[in-house]
Amino acid sequence: MPKKRHGKMAAFWKGFAKFFTSSPMMLVSIAVGIVCGILWNNAKIVAIIIFILLSIYTLVIEIIDIIKGWMAHRAGSDILAVIAIVSATLVGTFWAAWIIDLMVFTGGAIEEFAQSKAGENLTKLMENAPKTAHLVSPENADAVSDLPVEKIAVGDVLLVKPGETIPVDGVLVSQEASVDMSMINGEPVPADLSRGDKVLSGGVNQSAALYMKALAAAKDSEYQQILKLVESANDSRAPIVKTADLLAVPFTVVSLAIGIIAWACSRDPVRFVQVMVLATPCPLLIAAPVAYMGGIGRLAKHSIIVKSQGVLEQMSRVSHIFFDKTGTLTSKDPQVYRVESLPGFDDGQVLKLAGALEAYSVHILAKGISKAADPLWGKGGAPSAEEVEEDPGNGIRGKVEGRAVAAGKLQWLERALGDSASFPDLAPDEIGVFVAVDGKIAGRIILKDLPRPESKTAIEELKRLGISKITMVTGDRQGTADAVASQLGIKDVKARLLPEEKLAVVSDDKRNDRNEKSGRKDFERLIGGGREHVTMMVGDGVNDAPVLASSDIGIAMTDGSATVASESAQAVIMNDEILAVPRAIAISRQTKNVMLQAVLLGIGLALVLMILAACNLIPVVVGAILQEVIDSVAIFYALGAIIDRKTVVGAPR
Repeated sequence: MPKKRHGKMAAFWKGFAKFFTSSPMMLVSIAVGIVCGILWNNAKIVAIIIFILLSIYTLVIEIIDIIKGWMAHRAGSDILAVIAIVSATLVGTFWAAWIIDLMVFTGGAIEEFAQSKAGENLTKLMENAPKTAHLVSPENADAVSDLPVEKIAVGDVLLVKPGETIPVDGVLVSQEASVDMSMINGEPVPADLSRGDKVLSGGVNQSAALYMKALAAAKDSEYQQILKLVESANDSRAPIVKTADLLAVPFTVVSLAIGIIAWACSRDPVRFVQVMVLATPCPLLIAAPVAYMGGIGRLAKHSIIVKSQGVLEQMSRVSHIFFDKTGTLTSKDPQVYRVESLPGFDDGQVLKLAGALEAYSVHILAKGISKAADPLWGKGGAPSAEEVEEDPGNGIRGKVEGRAVAAGKLQWLERALGDSASFPDLAPDEIGVFVAVDGKIAGRIILKDLPRPESKTAIEELKRLGISKITMVTGDRQGTADAVASQLGIKDVKARLLPEEKLAVVSDDKRNDRNEKSGRKDFERLIGGGREHVTMMVGDGVNDAPVLASSDIGIAMTDGSATVASESAQAVIMNDEILAVPRAIAISRQTKNVMLQAVLLGIGLALVLMILAACNLIPVVVGAILQEVIDSVAIFYALGAIIDRKTVVGAPR
């Protein structure tokens, strides 16, 4: 047998064994059935007593669960099971009562299995959290002791062995290292780091043992912040799940009505029992939360972390999306668009020399220039600049390979050098950095705030998903904003906005008619109806904090190097990928559709079979078995929410 197939079979039997041992009372119930089957012909009264004792125990367990559910303001317990067990016992259908007892405990095992399967991706995140760290003694580098991650202090030097998870955020002390960051940002290729680079908790050491210095305590580190989000989502309940709970109450009333009518019309109490053993609100009580937990796990697999199930439910109904421009729809820094060199110089020479110098600048334009120039220097990279001086707001000067180089504003260069030059006017969305070499103005490097390569596809996908209201909000100039928007197909642009003005734009767009508590609104929420207007803001989670908090859904984009657990955002995209926005909406909608189909399928089957039972077409024992079949079909259908089907262009299957 091939190894892969053998591994799958082993996993199957392991899961099978875990399922049967997860509920001891399920095994006890099976044993009771076997024993009573042996005693039934020769010691029937003993078998009946055993059946009754099992039913009493089941009733006690169920009643306790019902009380706990009521105390928690949740309908999440099956009161119909209690009625079915009592009525089946009273009319003497002991085998039917036993089947219901068995199904109660089997249902618990199925629910546990389904929820663990739905939360598999979240569980992986939790299980990978490091519990201990290796502390290097300040006095003796060879002396290493283990301590709980909670006791790591800022400044501690830690040893991380090959294959271990980095326990806290820190800086690399070793010469170099390779770190797998897939659990943080979904990036499959390990990151190659050098001494002084930041290392994030949650990354897995793929190289030899590395040394690092802690920059944050465990509770403040990247991975722990992610786990807080995961735990928050796990413990939450979406409004639609609460709605499903509420709808279990009218379903119970309808089931009782069918049973009572059948009894009254036939004058046979067995008809009531026949209906009750088929009455199951489990598709409402279990399938809905299982589907939503599966959807949250699926989002996590795509590096999209949400704070609560309610966020996923709201994302399925988004009607208007606001995008920040810089760092969200465009690259984080302006990029080199073209180089214009003057006679006596060439474009490559101007960019190379300016790039080597700009590596020492903190100006927002410097990073784009040095990044564009770096490949021109070859494998060795740009040489070190000497005698570097920066005049904040004007420019920077220094020596590169013995040549005097300066870069900055044209007026500043002209005043400093006594040289002058003229260039064509720039377009509204272009920025020029002028370069001088050896006392002569050599040319101009033009930068633009360029859209990310995948931004246009993301906007197109959102429109394909039916979201026609897309607005760009930015503090940048109108001309720059319009140029970017036209490239991406965004027609609504709000430019030159201060943070409080962005907040006002989003707040004015929101409606106040959400979260109605009427039964009609609850039903509309469940079936996907209603006219609620849901806004989403996508930004970098730092300067957009007020507007992220104001919108119904705030999504912060990060590459894993920023604090992801922003108090202002309800969801975080960990891999800094703009395509994750339509992907998140598509997954949310698919999750809601799977949940709805599972609920309607289960409830529909239950109602049809109850009517057939009321007409005396389904015996009590057969009905009790069919009830568990209905539950299983609905729950396992709900698990379809974890299936990673193709969602949007560019998304993995």
